[in-house]
Amino acid sequence: MDNKLPLLDPLAAFVDVGSEHMHVSVGGDTPKVFGTVTSQLHALRDWLLSEGVHSVAMEATGVYWLPLYGVLEAAGLEVRMVNGRQTRNLPGRKTDMADSQWGATLHMHGLLHAGFVPAADIRRLQDYLRLRADHVASAATCVQLMQKAFDRMNIKLHDVIASLSGVSGLAVVRAIVAGERSPEALAALCAAQIRRRKEQAVIEALRGTWADEHLFLLEQALQSWDHYQKLIADCDTRIKTDNYLVRTR
Repeated sequence: MDNKLPLLDPLAAFVDVGSEHMHVSVGGDTPKVFGTVTSQLHALRDWLLSEGVHSVAMEATGVYWLPLYGVLEAAGLEVRMVNGRQTRNLPGRKTDMADSQWGATLHMHGLLHAGFVPAADIRRLQDYLRLRADHVASAATCVQLMQKAFDRMNIKLHDVIASLSGVSGLAVVRAIVAGERSPEALAALCAAQIRRRKEQAVIEALRGTWADEHLFLLEQALQSWDHYQKLIADCDTRIKTDNYLVRTR
């Protein structure tokens, strides 16, 4: 590293983040190694504070950086997430210098530029949104299983209504699971506009073979669908609350 470069922060630190170990250098000195369990993250934080560190940089490696980022952020330290290309592409590194030492040296001279990391409340909201999206995807799989059960029982409801997970489709599914087998009674559960346009076609589509194993599949798929709808609703409550807090902070 060129000694003519200004030294902006002699106590700047860099963490080489791994799945099992964290290698930390302050001011380019010999790295100190910590584990990745929570007590070790706290020990790493306490050590940085005892060394007088105010700013820490680290690479965004997978998801391993997230717990440490939260711990350091909560302690009031400035945490910079940097792109690994910055540390690899700059010249001047000594051959025996560890990654964390090199990163700390660059950080001392102001050569590492922070990437954007949303605030903690935004990250929390994003986690809720990602979880909700996972539940929606799982619920869609449940609809596919309902359709599979219908296909095996030769029920052609999908040919006469737009969506199995709509009001009419679910009403029919619930009635079948409850024991209804009459095509006329099942067709009567569909919306009035469907019955007006194609009631006889709906009745014919609902004449099934009613095999026990396929009825069991339908029942399980419906139970799972209802379960994921509750989880989605719970996420919506959290998202609504957190979104309000974010907008009013």
